[in-house]
Amino acid sequence: MNHVVIYTDGACKGNPGPGGWGVYLKSGEFERDLCGGERVTTNNRMELTAVIEALTALTRPCKVSLYLDSEYVRKGITEWIHGWKRKGWVTAAKQPVKNADLWQKLDAMVHGGVHQIEWHWVKGHAGDPGNERADMLANRGVPR
Repeated sequence: MNHVVIYTDGACKGNPGPGGWGVYLKSGEFERDLCGGERVTTNNRMELTAVIEALTALTRPCKVSLYLDSEYVRKGITEWIHGWKRKGWVTAAKQPVKNADLWQKLDAMVHGGVHQIEWHWVKGHAGDPGNERADMLANRGVPR
């Protein structure tokens, strides 16, 4: 199984506002940059979209070391999602889960998917080269 290191990030100019997502993938000597965006979105939607796009880009089952600066995404997919699903996509406060469409898509990819994913949180804007590259790509993806 190939090992892939992935860094993801999201960016938003206004929240909501124009936003972008960025992905930096590395496997051995192979590197790939991905980015895109939406005209009206939120930072959390772009953080989620970055991870979804990263996993979609993988063409075969991989061992993935996924680095992101979003605790919202990391905790959401590793902790909170189990309760949301059990409660019918409602939070503990009895409110609909925000971004449920993206959470459901990511859940299918992660918990029903073929990749072995290790989730790693990194502090954003703290000099981590992979995170800085993903941040640059996310900002590049913001529609002008």
